[in-house]
Amino acid sequence: MNNLRRLDLNLLVTLDTLLSEQNVTRTAQRLNFSQPSVSVHLAKLRDIFDDPLLLPGPRGMRPTARAEELRQPLQDALRALEHAISPSSPFDPASATNTWRISAFDYGESTILLPALAGLRSAAPGTRLAIFEVTPSLLAKKAEQGEIDLAFHIHECVVPGLRHRILFSEKYVLVGRVGHPKLKAPLSVEQFCQLEQVIVSPDGGGFHGVTDRELSKIGLSRCVVLSVPHFLFVKSVLATTDLVAMLPSRLVRGEPELQAIEPPIEIPSYEMTMFWHERCHRDPAHQWLREFIAGSV
Repeated sequence: MNNLRRLDLNLLVTLDTLLSEQNVTRTAQRLNFSQPSVSVHLAKLRDIFDDPLLLPGPRGMRPTARAEELRQPLQDALRALEHAISPSSPFDPASATNTWRISAFDYGESTILLPALAGLRSAAPGTRLAIFEVTPSLLAKKAEQGEIDLAFHIHECVVPGLRHRILFSEKYVLVGRVGHPKLKAPLSVEQFCQLEQVIVSPDGGGFHGVTDRELSKIGLSRCVVLSVPHFLFVKSVLATTDLVAMLPSRLVRGEPELQAIEPPIEIPSYEMTMFWHERCHRDPAHQWLREFIAGSV
């Protein structure tokens, strides 16, 4: 380790070239150094390795046994270093075999990943996608450890230590089955509060959300009779009962069995955001995936 601290890259490059050329003059020409500079480098190398390394011979210089031992490991090390610092090659999705790991809850799956999936399979058919549900408090740790590549969550949950990009802004609408006898605009706030409603509670069992916070500001409350953990079940419930729900508008687009109207109370919108770690920020494959998904929503 002490010898390693005394080395610098120029010395190693000089030794590699000397072992190849076995001549100080040609080495100086190849490296664009002066001959005295090459001689100084050789003197330092001899001191570090405690070996002459190259000795005068009838046809130039000949390497010592120690130098011969160094030749191949030195070449391998320099080639590996050159490969490591070379610019990344362009990403070719058509030949890619990446497995991308993404954190998303069912809303993100439906509104972000599903619209991108068909195009992703066409553009990068050799890749795979693994989707997980990761709580916001664990996102930074799992991204740092390489367990996830991307995560989708609302912007107000911006995770310290992660890069992010806002994908779209979302608003809430009041949703029920087509033909619901009481789901007609305009609806008064009082009529809204009397409707039996279902709420999505990702943590499970909650009966209050952003709508209830806004209603409490004007001294009102609504009638929430069902709490579920996932959006997918909500849509089935709404289609087969007279329950209604405040849902993100993108979630119910193109649902023939459901209708949506503007609620009689203004509910703050939110921004859906993509998160990723600095470790993969400049990776060409990761950059391609981020741009592809952003262009699909």
